[in-house]
Amino acid sequence: MTGTGGEQALRMLLEGNRRFIDERCENPNRTAQRRSEILSAQKPFAVVITCSDSRVPPEIIFDVGLGDLFVIRNAGNLIDDFVAGSCEYAVRHLGVPLVVVLGHTECGAVHAALSGGREDCKIQVVIDAIRPAVEEARRCGGDLYANAIRVNVERAVGQLAAEPGLRRAIDEGTLILTGALYDLESGIVEVI
Repeated sequence: MTGTGGEQALRMLLEGNRRFIDERCENPNRTAQRRSEILSAQKPFAVVITCSDSRVPPEIIFDVGLGDLFVIRNAGNLIDDFVAGSCEYAVRHLGVPLVVVLGHTECGAVHAALSGGREDCKIQVVIDAIRPAVEEARRCGGDLYANAIRVNVERAVGQLAAEPGLRRAIDEGTLILTGALYDLESGIVEVI
C-alpha cells in the first residue's frame, strides 16, 4: 500500500467492522497456510493501540487475521515510551501506513480516573495518566464519562503525533494517525 495506503487501510478496518456488526465475518487469514506465509516476516497494514479490556479484541471487531494488525494493548490505551517506540517500529521498519488509537465505551480505566479514588498499587499509575483527560473533559459539557473516554483517545493521538519519527511520516504523507471509539453494545467503531 503506497500513496493512499493509510486511507485504504482505514477502509479495510471499517469494512471489517461492518462485517462484524452485520454478523457476516469472513475470518480471513486464520489458516495454517497463513501461518506459513507470515512465518519469516510480517506485513501488518495497521497499528491498533487499544485497551487491554477483554471485550475489545481488534482482530475480531475488525474481522482480520494473523499478521494483519500490529496490536499494542494496555489499560486505558495509554501512550508511554514503550508504546510510542513499538508504534514507531511498526511504521519505520514494517511500513505500516495507519495508526489507530482505539478507545471504547464502558472503559474501566477511565471510570477509575473519574471516581477520584486512590489505589495502593500500580493501578494508580494508570489512573494518574488518565486524570488529565478527565479534567479536560470536565470543561466539555455533556456526559462526563463519554467525554473523558473521547478526550483520552484524542490526547493519545496528540502524544503520538508529537513523536518526531511519527511526525515525520505524517508530514511526508506516508502515515495516517487517527483516533476511534468502539461501542461495546453496538459493535460499531467510530473514527474521531
